[in-house]
Amino acid sequence: MTLLDQIYHFEIMDALALGLLLVLWIGFEWLVERPAARRPSVSVLMAQYRRDWMREFITRENRIFDANILANLRQGTTFFASASMIAIGGALALIGNPERLSGVAENLSLGENPVSVWEMKLLPVVLLLANAFLKFVWSHRLFGYCSVMLASIPENPDDPRTSARAEKAAEINISAARSFNRGLRSLYFSLGAMAWLLGAWALIAATLITFLVLWRREYGSNSRRVLLRDDEPQRPA
Repeated sequence: MTLLDQIYHFEIMDALALGLLLVLWIGFEWLVERPAARRPSVSVLMAQYRRDWMREFITRENRIFDANILANLRQGTTFFASASMIAIGGALALIGNPERLSGVAENLSLGENPVSVWEMKLLPVVLLLANAFLKFVWSHRLFGYCSVMLASIPENPDDPRTSARAEKAAEINISAARSFNRGLRSLYFSLGAMAWLLGAWALIAATLITFLVLWRREYGSNSRRVLLRDDEPQRPA
């Protein structure tokens, strides 16, 4: 079956649903990473805390604490990178087994489309998972760079290299966290993309739900309210 024959089995709503997935996935990253100054996202707020962390690191005598934090962050990226690889392998195995894929479609009463159609509907899932894997791997490497940079910061706070290197380490740390967050968002949208197997309207609904869940966590969650709270201790009533 040629590519044109495969496309023939799709409708205009499929194209619109796939376009909505792409627009919301890319657009959400833009909104979260470049929000209005009066309404910062959780990611932007945490970036400032990472800069404060590096400033505190300069005067901290026991730096093992900071090394342990970075080690935990790297472990998180390793876990999600491994999980993404397993998910990619499962999706590719399903694509490579037409009989099983056809059986799943029949069990779900999804119509009598050719197996190639179901394979094409799984491609966005694989691409999103692959993007997540690459983001996690790069995040892991950046956290490694940050560890080396922290080790190069002089113990003397008055050394002219101290502040400059701490600022560099903070920016590398923020870049690593940004890549990690992008990987997580790709995982979320890959779960939503699986709804395409149920049809275009299911994909639209799943994409909107995914977007709203992520939006709430960045702009309407309790954790954001805590981050916005003034650091000064409140007086008892």
